[in-house]
Order: sequence, then structure tokens, then C-alpha cells
Amino acid sequence: MRVLLLGGTTEASLLARRLAQDGVDAVFSYAGRTDAPVAQPLPTRIGGFGGPEGLAHYLADQRISHVVDATHPFAARMSRNAIVACAKAAVPLCGFERAPWASGPGDDWRHVADLAGAVAALPERPARVFLAIGRQNLDAFAAKAQHHYLLRLVDPPQGPLPLPDTTVVIARGPFTEPADRELLARHRIGLIIAKNAGGTGARAKLDAARALGIPVILIGRPELPPRLIARTVEEVMAFLAHPADLGV
Repeated sequence: MRVLLLGGTTEASLLARRLAQDGVDAVFSYAGRTDAPVAQPLPTRIGGFGGPEGLAHYLADQRISHVVDATHPFAARMSRNAIVACAKAAVPLCGFERAPWASGPGDDWRHVADLAGAVAALPERPARVFLAIGRQNLDAFAAKAQHHYLLRLVDPPQGPLPLPDTTVVIARGPFTEPADRELLARHRIGLIIAKNAGGTGARAKLDAARALGIPVILIGRPELPPRLIARTVEEVMAFLAHPADLGV
């Protein structure tokens, strides 16, 4: 058995530790979007594969027997490429995917389908917005440049940002509810825009929003073709041991 783990999430790091602990022959793959990715206990490659064709070639060349897609829930292109490549190479694929967040008492969430929906949901009157979506899709919000945007990024920006009125905080999660509550209060945030990534590492801002009575515009996950989904490390290990038993 030789496993390709497509990573970049907390779940991927947890699985990498388990694979290393169990002595599984595995490769951890990062997309390369952060300057200093978290070190892993597995051999690591950084960078893309060249689309589904390139990934299929890699699977054959490296004699990969199983693929686990533990990329971010919004890394839809990589996930779609993995689905196509694994089908082409006849390699079993499992998505290691965290459950989406669900609202509870006291939450003020407005659900939108995509980035365009989030931009449209912003008020016309200037507001102070915590734009908690990473750095990849900031251009979309240039249409609402009247707002002040608080950005929390893993790496410092390498050039000018497309939004004229911003405050940038450099930090890497996981975050805590008290710290995020202080951050929101200090920057006088009146609205949050976030992707429904799920998990615990980035949940704190939503709990802080509930405590402070701040509304949240929550962007839904992109749709993917059907695939096998695991929610826990144990479920992934069961897939690796007996993929045929799980409908692969």
C-alpha cells in the first residue's frame, strides 16, 4: 500500500501522524499556498500536479494505491481533479471532510451560495467587516470598496491588496473564542463574512460573533461529484484497510 494524502487542513495533519505512527507508506502533498506550511511526519511534496491528467500520471508513476483528499472544503478544483484522476487511474479515493457548521441559539447567520452572494449581501452603507475568507478571493469584494475590511492572513501580503481600506492581522489558527471576541471588539467589527469550512480551528470567530451579537454572512460549500466521505481518522484507516467494503 502507498497512500497519497492531499493535505492542508488540521484533519490532514492528524491523519499524517496516524499514518506515520502505523508505519504506512504515504506522501503528504501541499498545494503551496502558504510560505511556511506545517511540518509533517511524512515525506512531503509541495505544488500542483498539472490538473487531473498530471495527477493521474503521478499516481501511476509513484504506484499510489489509495488517495485521501483532506484538502480544505473550499479547495474544489483540487478535489474535482482528484475525483477525475483517481477514476482514470483506477485508484480508490476517500474524501476526509469535516462536517459543516450548524447554527445554534443566539446565532445570526445569513446563508449565501457563493462569493458573489456574499458581496451582494453586504450593505451599501459603509461598515466594518471581518472578511474571514483567506487571501485567494479578495478581488470579488472590490465592488464594495466603501467598507473597512479586517483580514486575518497566515502570511503577509506580497503586494498591494485589491481593497483600499483594510487592516491586516497575521496569525495562524487554531483560534480561541475569547481571543476572537477581543479581536472583533478591538476593531469594532459589525459584520463577519466567512466560508462554512467546519471544524474547530476556525469556529471561534462564530462563537465570538454570537457572544457579541454580530451577524455573519456564511458562504456555502461548493458542490462536488459524489465520492466516499470519511469524518474521522478511524474511518479513513478503515478505508485504507478495506476499500472494497466501503463501496469503492
